[in-house]
Amino acid sequence: MSKFLADLLANDHPLFTHNLVQLERAAGNDGVDTRLIGDITEKTHTVMRTLGLDPADTHGKELYLALNAAVANGTAAGVLAETHYVLARFEDGPVSLCLHDVIENAHHELAYEQRLVGHAQRHLRLEIIRRYAEHDKTDNQMVHRLAEEAGIKQEDDKDYPLLGLGKKSEAPSILAIGDIFTDAFIQLDEGSTKVIKEADGKEWLALPYGQKPHYERVDIIRSVGPSPNAAVSSARLGLNVSLMAWVGDDPAGREAIDHLVSEAIDVTEMKKESGKLTSYWYVLRYKADRTMLVKSEKYDYKFVAPQNEPDWIYLSYIGEDSWQLHEELIEYLEQHPDIKLAFQPGTFHFEWGVDKLRRVYGRSHIIVMNREEAVQVTGAPYESLQDLTKALHELGPQIVVITDGPNGSYASYDYKLVTIPNYPDPAPPLDRTGAGDAFASTIVAALALGESMDTALTWAPINSMNVVQKLGAQAGLLKKDEIAGYLKSAPEEYKVSSL
Repeated sequence: MSKFLADLLANDHPLFTHNLVQLERAAGNDGVDTRLIGDITEKTHTVMRTLGLDPADTHGKELYLALNAAVANGTAAGVLAETHYVLARFEDGPVSLCLHDVIENAHHELAYEQRLVGHAQRHLRLEIIRRYAEHDKTDNQMVHRLAEEAGIKQEDDKDYPLLGLGKKSEAPSILAIGDIFTDAFIQLDEGSTKVIKEADGKEWLALPYGQKPHYERVDIIRSVGPSPNAAVSSARLGLNVSLMAWVGDDPAGREAIDHLVSEAIDVTEMKKESGKLTSYWYVLRYKADRTMLVKSEKYDYKFVAPQNEPDWIYLSYIGEDSWQLHEELIEYLEQHPDIKLAFQPGTFHFEWGVDKLRRVYGRSHIIVMNREEAVQVTGAPYESLQDLTKALHELGPQIVVITDGPNGSYASYDYKLVTIPNYPDPAPPLDRTGAGDAFASTIVAALALGESMDTALTWAPINSMNVVQKLGAQAGLLKKDEIAGYLKSAPEEYKVSSL
């Protein structure tokens, strides 16, 4: 039994067999290892049969190619929903049935001899420890000690997320839809950069023309954009998250997918287009502000119904050629009336105008935008929050949220209008990129988790506050228990108040 597991884990530690025997004795020789091997074998055979393979006559490369094909045709998540710790044993080494490994192998187009199995091995190590630690006859401390001695428990595994993908838990699910970018943050040298202000108030960022001004540093931030940011935010808060976004078949696209997988986001709805580049933006950072050089690549935007019906769909910034997708999305939502739509409009949504997007607004459960955008959408006066929220409600949404910079935010729901102040910054903001995405997605995630709107409004400014303390839109996104910690130390005036 120990050799079977040792082969799957590539573990040649001299204490592996000895300590596994000790663990089994501690469990009263209850056959914990035998049941685990039986589960691995049964799950492997089930996957093989689902892929149309004969478990008695399948070699490793054949299984590997079939798994790659399942990624390409969009069926991998369903086939591998319960196999995060499973590896198929072959003479030339194991083949991973962990969706994380399978997706990376497929997207990187790795040869069979270069296949990745590391994620499944991590999960299997954790599964061995879990099964013995949870046994009613074992001592938890002893299990961890023996596992560590034998190389089963490893330091890098302690914070490893459970990345079964697909439907990972009983938590609510959300599908985020929108464009994805790689951001290059360039910190400009204040000595060679200045801002020129014109009489009409417009400001221009200026660098010496035709010269080679110095810059301080560059930081590459992958897999960003309002919808990817919302996906990461929701995943960290505990939801089952998938993302429908478009990338090219270039290194930036592969790196974007790898990053999303590392955040426990299901990427089976991602669209990789052959011969295309992944959108790449440059963020020029000067003092506390930023200037973004943007270029969104053009993709074949089509909505394809997800394999698993989500509880929520989160729609945000997407390219100007995506109108067909919006029509297809609305048709899907009409066929699935229980799905709630969260709408955080992007640049082209505002350019298209209300009339074109009337069905999207009408189907939205919640919309989030800033005060200036609310004026643009409705034509209502800037000064009257009552008029702005009323006009937005008339478009269809049950919940309307309006952000207002340093003045905090406002929300209209259940026939009441409320406000929440910003959470106090512990230090001057480092980078404001993604603060609005953190705010909007945290409200939606909280509602999806069953929290009240009042609670959601107290969570959102905390996530925004922490995001601006870090570089990029995702580094500062918090987990639920971390938000709870900030709430405990919130000042007395940090609360939802009626207007």
